[in-house]
Amino acid sequence: MKVLVTGAAGFIGMHVAERLLGRGDEVVGVDILNDYYNPALKLARLDVLKPHAGFRFVKADIADRMTMEDLFAAEKFDAVINLAAQAGVRYSLKNPHAYVQSNLVGFANLLEGCRHNGVKHFVFASSSSVYGANTHMPFSVHDNVDHPVSLYAASKKANELMAHAYSHLYGLPVTGLRYFTVYGPWGRPDMSPWLFTSAILEGRPIDVFNHGQMMRDFTYIDDIADGTVRVLDRIPQPNPAFDHAHPDPAQSHAPYRVYNIGNHTPVKLMDFIATIEQALGREAQKNFLPMQAGDVVATYADVADLIRDTGFEPKTPLAEGIANWVAWYREYHGLPA
Repeated sequence: MKVLVTGAAGFIGMHVAERLLGRGDEVVGVDILNDYYNPALKLARLDVLKPHAGFRFVKADIADRMTMEDLFAAEKFDAVINLAAQAGVRYSLKNPHAYVQSNLVGFANLLEGCRHNGVKHFVFASSSSVYGANTHMPFSVHDNVDHPVSLYAASKKANELMAHAYSHLYGLPVTGLRYFTVYGPWGRPDMSPWLFTSAILEGRPIDVFNHGQMMRDFTYIDDIADGTVRVLDRIPQPNPAFDHAHPDPAQSHAPYRVYNIGNHTPVKLMDFIATIEQALGREAQKNFLPMQAGDVVATYADVADLIRDTGFEPKTPLAEGIANWVAWYREYHGLPA
């Protein structure tokens, strides 16, 4: 296939693109290379992809309507995986307009590109953050998610609604993936594994929010990439049994699906920190703080639908994944093993 991967210089985007290239697909990677975090890391990720004969990179902003129109018209993609977004829950409190431009305007441009150019499947990144104020565990795609607690979460919920509208109106097959706390090699500097690892190695205290009383469904990047590609290969079909009187949020009369993609094994934050400490051979200085605005206490993915429909199953234990992360972090920074 010829696949557009947006956010190709991002953490998940690089790994997904690499997996597609490894099986022989042609990948056009798009990324704006913004400075939300150090662009040097994004350029280093691209250096991993560029040796592949089937990869081409286009520096572009998905929020630039004319550029996206021209790209779609010229390339005629078979499928699109949208992993471009303004990420981060806490940053959405500081710079909301960045989320509107990338996550809403940019997303609309991609939907229009798919609609007008015969794209056979549009897969997009949603987020576990859409569950917001929900407390029913594990989080199920069949539950209502109308109470986001950050603008980032609201933008991801909006993506699901926009995608469904296009699926209904134009018959565009779309699948949303609610990613749960992804970690592993090439991860982002604003995420907890990087923040904890760098602080511990440099002898700085780590910030532990909600006094450590948090849980996350940490999911290793290789499992995420595998699940994403599996979903790409499964084009959704309308559900003929869809009950309009009692609608299921995860399905539709249109060719639309939403899946959780996570490890289905939530880990206590303090256990996660302990695993990093063990891999580093050092103990962290801990600065216990209250809950931060926009955060949730726990995430826990019910991935039964994804397993049933694609055969996806997370395989990487936390200790193995953290060991791989630490080894990559040391190598990337030129630190002794």
